[in-house]
Amino acid sequence: MNNNPVDTAPLADVLNQDFLVGNIAEPFVIGLAVGFFAKKMLKTALFVLGAGVVLLFISQHFGFKGLNDLNLQEVGGHFMESVKQALAFLKERLSNIQGGSGVGGFIVGFKLG
Repeated sequence: MNNNPVDTAPLADVLNQDFLVGNIAEPFVIGLAVGFFAKKMLKTALFVLGAGVVLLFISQHFGFKGLNDLNLQEVGGHFMESVKQALAFLKERLSNIQGGSGVGGFIVGFKLG
């Protein structure tokens, strides 16, 4: 029987509470919070954008301001580019956290949001 301490050391290190909390739990919770916040902000931004479009249609109906499809497409395109850049930034920042638990937390938080 081989009782080499090298064989048992990695298992003891992996199951250590300090290792689990520092390298798995904390990045997951940070990713969860960021994902939840990102989805809530996205929903809020989409609501505000939709309300703005409705107000533009109402103002056009009453003759206050002209509205055409080209302007709407341009505004929508700029908005989607901003959202893509923000999500890419968040994913890049979360990938710098040790392990994949930060990205996993972001995905779970985005689903819950």
